[in-house]
Amino acid sequence: MAEARDIGGISVPFAAGVAAGAAVFPGILGISPFLPSLLALSIIVSTVIAFRSFDGSTPPFARRLTFAGLFLAAGFFCALNTRLASGIPDTAGPLSEFASRSVSALRGCIDEIPYPDSGTGGLVKALITGDRSGLDRHVQDIFRASGASHILALSGLHLGIIYLILIRLCTPLGNSPSARKAKFVLILSLSGFYCLMTGAPPSIVRAFLFITINETAKLSGRKKEPARILLASLTIQLALKPEVISSVGFQLSYLAMAGLTILYPRLERLYPEPERKEWKNVDPVRKVWKLAVMSISCQIFTAPLAWYRFHSFPDYFLLTNLIALPLTSAIVVLSVTTIALSAMGCCPVFLVTISDYAVKLLVSCLETISSM
Repeated sequence: MAEARDIGGISVPFAAGVAAGAAVFPGILGISPFLPSLLALSIIVSTVIAFRSFDGSTPPFARRLTFAGLFLAAGFFCALNTRLASGIPDTAGPLSEFASRSVSALRGCIDEIPYPDSGTGGLVKALITGDRSGLDRHVQDIFRASGASHILALSGLHLGIIYLILIRLCTPLGNSPSARKAKFVLILSLSGFYCLMTGAPPSIVRAFLFITINETAKLSGRKKEPARILLASLTIQLALKPEVISSVGFQLSYLAMAGLTILYPRLERLYPEPERKEWKNVDPVRKVWKLAVMSISCQIFTAPLAWYRFHSFPDYFLLTNLIALPLTSAIVVLSVTTIALSAMGCCPVFLVTISDYAVKLLVSCLETISSM
């Protein structure tokens, strides 16, 4: 917990500095176009002074306050510098072009799968690639009315499911030092490539950073503390792309993860684990409880911003998530398997039928909830 507080002393002031820079940039830039350079110089000088002046007699509060001020200034400079460079044209590299061609090929592969229902392919494309062009307007309205719009928007949920699939696929490699390194490279490479394929929206980037930090900690044998992972991811993402702080997707993604990090563990412990170890992972009531408090934790933290931005609140969010999240996870796993086997030309018909049935079941359940 002390380590989480330490990184919090860096990430929170840095995020505040980025937000301040994004908010007041137009007025400040009109006063001095050289302000970012001046800020960078002041940060360097302040850091040197801070390190030279600290000794054993310096109060901990003074040290924390000094470094908080430094990272606040660093975040402010980061935001200003990004705004100044925003006029520079972006050129896609070979990897981005390859990712673009790959996602087009993936969408084409989904279109060729002979789903019994004509609307299934469109929903699968939305869940796997983020392309909603094939979705029926009625289906989109059902997701919106039932409070399940977040499922259609590519987020950490989708990459998290892909991550779990990759972990399972890499299990046969074993647990030797060389196998762990191979799994590290494979998981990060494929997760990163999926991030590029989907256009790297803020919530997907956040999930990829979580995976990267988590896998790095696992490989190095370091303790994986959720709060530290959250704060480190926040700092890295804002440092790489400060303007993302104004994105609603970015804000909702981190608020949801803050709920899972801060509130969820406390609520989850209200339902004690079974005393017998063999029942720990098969207790159905506890599984429902964990899914429910997960949904509640996310909703409590994201609801104020969602209301402020969209002036709406899903009445049946708990029921929606209890039904939609497990079904969505199953659909993604079935769809990835179906797509992979179809690309190899050996996909059994029953797998396509099951995938189609799961999609229709999800839409039917959400349609019932939206009519309540």
